[in-house]
Amino acid sequence: MKLAVIPARGGSKRIPRKNIRLFYGKPMIAWSISALLESQCFDRVVVSTDDEEIAEVAISHGAEVPFVRPPELSDDYTSTIAVIRHAIEWFHAHGSHPEQVCCVYATAPFIRATDILKGLTTLTNAASDYAFSVTSYPFPIQRAIRIHPHGQVEMFNPENLNTRSQDLEIAYHDAAQFYWGQASAWVAGKPIFGPDSAAVQIPRYRVQDIDTIEDWEMAEYMFRAINPNKIKNHLTNEGDYK
Repeated sequence: MKLAVIPARGGSKRIPRKNIRLFYGKPMIAWSISALLESQCFDRVVVSTDDEEIAEVAISHGAEVPFVRPPELSDDYTSTIAVIRHAIEWFHAHGSHPEQVCCVYATAPFIRATDILKGLTTLTNAASDYAFSVTSYPFPIQRAIRIHPHGQVEMFNPENLNTRSQDLEIAYHDAAQFYWGQASAWVAGKPIFGPDSAAVQIPRYRVQDIDTIEDWEMAEYMFRAINPNKIKNHLTNEGDYK
């Protein structure tokens, strides 16, 4: 059994109700649900939430909400692994046994079904515990600087001051879109960012964390530029996503 889980608690503070706030004519979470369903590789697509309104929106867009996430897993400090483990254990308790489980965040409007399928292929071919999305840093991290309290600057790695940027190793970071994993790895609490994980590269122009209003506005600009057809289909008027 292949299971998809979207964590979507109701307590977002920096962008209130961000998981169901309209983004180009659809609740934000609906973009993630749509990509998962379009991939056609899941037996179940579920949303893990503690919020009744989020549950109703998720169901109306094709996902299942077979359980309510308990309060102890719905605070600011609960890890993704703990949320996915809870979902897997719920299915175990109800007679189903997921083998591969994909976590997709509710605020991932740039995710594509092809990315999800590529993640499954990577997980299988690499025989890894996890396969997750990454993207490259736009500037060499070896040239990073720190700013001291009084404004002075210092390089983190001064030995790279005169090294050409093209000679520095490319560095990547979590793209925060999807995390495929073996159910056994999720339940065991194995770290996602470890030697038993494989990376799936996503282009930078399709990666944007959405934690603040500024992030949200940047995502709008990016989405408008790369998805004109989706906007035409889902945006009924210019105010629908505000």
